[in-house]
Amino acid sequence: MSLYFILLTATGIFPIALSFDKRLQFYKRWNKVLPAILLVAGLYIAFDIRFTKQQVWGFNPRYLSGSNLFSLPLEEILFFIVVPYASLFLHESILEYFPKLRLNSYLTKTLMVAFLLFCLAIAIINTDKTYTFYIALKLAVVLILALISKSEIPRSFFITFLVILVPFLLVNGILTGSFIAEEVVWYNDNENMGWRFFTIPIEDFAYAFSMILCNLLLIEQFSKIEKRND
Repeated sequence: MSLYFILLTATGIFPIALSFDKRLQFYKRWNKVLPAILLVAGLYIAFDIRFTKQQVWGFNPRYLSGSNLFSLPLEEILFFIVVPYASLFLHESILEYFPKLRLNSYLTKTLMVAFLLFCLAIAIINTDKTYTFYIALKLAVVLILALISKSEIPRSFFITFLVILVPFLLVNGILTGSFIAEEVVWYNDNENMGWRFFTIPIEDFAYAFSMILCNLLLIEQFSKIEKRND
């Protein structure tokens, strides 16, 4: 069993098992959660394939099973299912036990606009750096969608994301070379800003934020459609 697969198993096993907890009953949301994860995964995987071919990043065969799908390691495909699921589960679990955990509307909107302007500035400055430009633009688009839809999700997500960062730092740290001899996933620093938090490229934080928020926005839209159809 590959190290990458072991990390994914450790990430997903407890959220899946606890999805049947009597209080949370997260499994009852699978009809919205799973389609959202698959739709977002399809978008991110498409870019992942492209950037792998362009050697913006790549994978160390030493830590992989050797099985591939869509020109990517099987583990990388599973990443876009397991990690979002675990993150969404953690987000919902926090809100179940702390339902009033949210920022006020004005502060939330201010943060979103500030992040949006920052992302656009980063994208403009780094048009020559593929990963930086891509993720800055993608996060900007997700923030615009949240603002247009007047979603309430960012009010809590700005807080829950700080908790999600704890397992993120451990898993992504190992994937990028912390605690092991070589990276599982390597990055071409000519295609990013070269700034790292320990071994993690700083862009990965925006990557995670945009991917999880995109999932949450889709789930919110699915819930609205379901209510209209009732």
